[in-house]
Amino acid sequence: MNIKMSIKKRASELKINLPAVFLALKEKETPVLAKCLAAITIVYALSPIDLIPDFIPVLGYLDDIILLPALIACTIKLIPNEVMETCRSKSQNLWKDGKPKKWYYSIPIIVIWVLILCSIFLF
Repeated sequence: MNIKMSIKKRASELKINLPAVFLALKEKETPVLAKCLAAITIVYALSPIDLIPDFIPVLGYLDDIILLPALIACTIKLIPNEVMETCRSKSQNLWKDGKPKKWYYSIPIIVIWVLILCSIFLF
């Protein structure tokens, strides 16, 4: 039971920390290195392509279980505590009225992956 509760706790923290990292990306007080790592973390989290494809048994989900939380943890360490606490409080209310309406943030990710796929298949 302890392991199950720990996984649920980590999953709920992930639901708060990932949007908080996104919000910290927009803050002026966030250092440049933290913004770079936050951008990498957000792009990786939203990307439909993983380092290890999910269809590979067991290994496919390791990047989601290990890599993404590790990226988030490293990013949080680089963000000042007061900025991170502010972003966490904002992220808790972010999903209150349903999904955020700013779907157009996904456009750069889609464009990047389309360019990558086109370069693979055309060259």
